[in-house]
Amino acid sequence: MPLRSIRLLLLAALLPLAAMSARAQDVLIPMDIRQSNHLKAYGVAFWLLEQGEPVDWLLNYRGGSFLSAGFDRLEEELQVRGVYFERIGPDASARIVAEVESEEYNTATVRLETAPNIAVYAPEQTLPWDDAVLLALEYAEVPYDMLYDDAILDGALREYDWLHLHHEDFTGQYGKFLQYRNIPWYIEQQRKAEAMAARYGFRKTSRLKLEVAQTIKDYVAQGGFLFAMCSGTDTYDIALAARQTDIVPSEYDGDPVDPDALSRLDYDATLAFEHFTPVFHPGEYEHANIDVGPPPPALRNQAVDYFTLFDFSAKWDPVPTMLTQNHVATVKGFVGQTTSFRKRLVKPSAVVLAEAPNRDEVKYLHGNFGEGTFTFYAGHDPEDYQHFVGDPPTDLDLHKNSPGYRLILNNILFPAAKKKKQKT
Repeated sequence: MPLRSIRLLLLAALLPLAAMSARAQDVLIPMDIRQSNHLKAYGVAFWLLEQGEPVDWLLNYRGGSFLSAGFDRLEEELQVRGVYFERIGPDASARIVAEVESEEYNTATVRLETAPNIAVYAPEQTLPWDDAVLLALEYAEVPYDMLYDDAILDGALREYDWLHLHHEDFTGQYGKFLQYRNIPWYIEQQRKAEAMAARYGFRKTSRLKLEVAQTIKDYVAQGGFLFAMCSGTDTYDIALAARQTDIVPSEYDGDPVDPDALSRLDYDATLAFEHFTPVFHPGEYEHANIDVGPPPPALRNQAVDYFTLFDFSAKWDPVPTMLTQNHVATVKGFVGQTTSFRKRLVKPSAVVLAEAPNRDEVKYLHGNFGEGTFTFYAGHDPEDYQHFVGDPPTDLDLHKNSPGYRLILNNILFPAAKKKKQKT
């Protein structure tokens, strides 16, 4: 056989081997302090799931890193998004997985398989910077749909795996912003809410919001993943507890509070909180004593306001471990319409994920209900200590490694996890 023919045959034989070698390279996306953009890294993990590529979430390994099979488009995506990654061979990949699965370490591997369908409960006019979750979704390039009362009541939730509650007032008191009642935006908000209530046969906004809250509760019971921040957390449970009574002052709905309201509250109907007392005064912003609330600025020092993430067993408690993955254990605090929860009012069935040290303040909690789960994260914007209406949007390019925003994005990936039989 001519020498040229032999060379061509050898080349033909080597090309598939080279391609196999390239495909054998895995990609590790570290989530420790070496990561250049933690928030975009979550978006890449979500993108991989959309491509039908599974992702291994290495809990407690280098800040909760991601491991995936490597391919050209993935590396291009990582480079375009500015996400740090490491190419590793099959032997190195196997060693990492073996280490993570070893009983010697508080680490575990969770396989992410399918990109969840994401929905955000918010009115149409909501701007991305009005809500930290919308900001996170936009920045990480995670697709989502926005739904509001009509879509919820018309059955749209059956199409979604994960739902976030925008900072809504589920008690029907329009945020208890009575001081704004003569301002156009407040008047328009109330008009739209009352029109929506009438459309669905309810006399008052509070009854409409209760029906929405109960529909969402059914969604969770059937396997949905619920996430809420700010006033979407406590007002949701307050509305459920008040389902058999009227806690809304006449200034908001035209009739007085039920004189027996306190005795008619049903704490069995709530998800996370119990034994709380609603605030009936129309001029006080607080809806109930669940929220510790921000004291006067002079008494709450931003420089020393922080909360601490709890450390869970990755192998025995994978769910809370997923929800608390971070490159730091201490996260700076931030206030909101609901700033933090009184620990003594959190149901024993809920798992506290983070709290402020030396204070009766829970910042972050999680629980199961039926076949689904709920996670409540207090505060408005993790990188805007005290956000006010009209403030400019938070530029997440300035906060690429935000520990507070990482907690939001943990929740977005959580539904993608392959369900394992619990060890407990």
